[in-house]
Amino acid sequence: MTEKDIIIIGAGPIGIACALECKKRNWDYVVVEKGTLTNSLFNYPRNMTFFSTSEKLEIDDIPFISNNPKPNRDEALEYYRRVAASNKLHINLYEKVNSIKKEGDGFSISTSKNGYASKKVIICTGFYDIPKLLDIPGEHLPKVTHYYKEAHNYALQNVVVIGASNSAVDAALEIWRKGGRVTMVIRGENIGERVKYWVRPDIVNRIEEGSIKAYFNSEVIKIDEHSIDIQTPEGLITLDNDYVVALTGYLPNFEILKESGITLSEDNRKIPTYNPETMESNIKGLYLAGVICGGNETHKWFIENSRIHAKMIANHIGNNTN
Repeated sequence: MTEKDIIIIGAGPIGIACALECKKRNWDYVVVEKGTLTNSLFNYPRNMTFFSTSEKLEIDDIPFISNNPKPNRDEALEYYRRVAASNKLHINLYEKVNSIKKEGDGFSISTSKNGYASKKVIICTGFYDIPKLLDIPGEHLPKVTHYYKEAHNYALQNVVVIGASNSAVDAALEIWRKGGRVTMVIRGENIGERVKYWVRPDIVNRIEEGSIKAYFNSEVIKIDEHSIDIQTPEGLITLDNDYVVALTGYLPNFEILKESGITLSEDNRKIPTYNPETMESNIKGLYLAGVICGGNETHKWFIENSRIHAKMIANHIGNNTN
């Protein structure tokens, strides 16, 4: 059992920000991450561009210099990697947290590689690891993916993109430009309201000119090896299909919250209980930071508006331990 002052769960940008605050105060901490450094960013599409400008992605006032008005995925990976490495942060990668248990005034944390005893725990696990499933026949066929990386393998293929968010729109446009025959299936009556403002005209024009076919107010109800069934307002249609890119959103890991004793709102939002002034949950000494605070409202918190959580948490811990 390794003893620490603070265990930080998740090595994304907010987890790194929390580690920086701990280092400033000479606290004995470690960040535990089940994947690679900034695992969610690593799994973003290779050509993704952020909505935010680089200064809004900075942590601890460390400059983020980008060659573009809005940085891309590779620039962000380089930035956060350099921040972690140059500050010699204590981060254990590829170590999954199995349980967090309150024991007396502290916590017992079990992972896939170790056991820890800590005075405080900060959970900042994001939301990108659990896709929202369609729960339809054929969803688990090899040709179906809930993550999009790049377009080359979809060239000259019949590709259905499910969804109307930023990720779905970016994938549809990139696959079309690389020679894929793209059809979008969208549950609503229009492209998502939060699609990046410089991308929206592009996708609207491609749909209007017929380069990308879009079925609105429609749902995929079945996926077969070489075809796909879509329920549309005009009735059921079947399309020839080689690949399905189902970008229907992602969910936080609610299980680790519930098992640790954190309560969730009883509506569909499942927002965890925490004090917005201190970020402490209903479990004393257990804090939340970043996207996880929004529950199912994964559009509520971003790097730019949740990076402040790290300082809020550190200040509260410091004020209660001095």
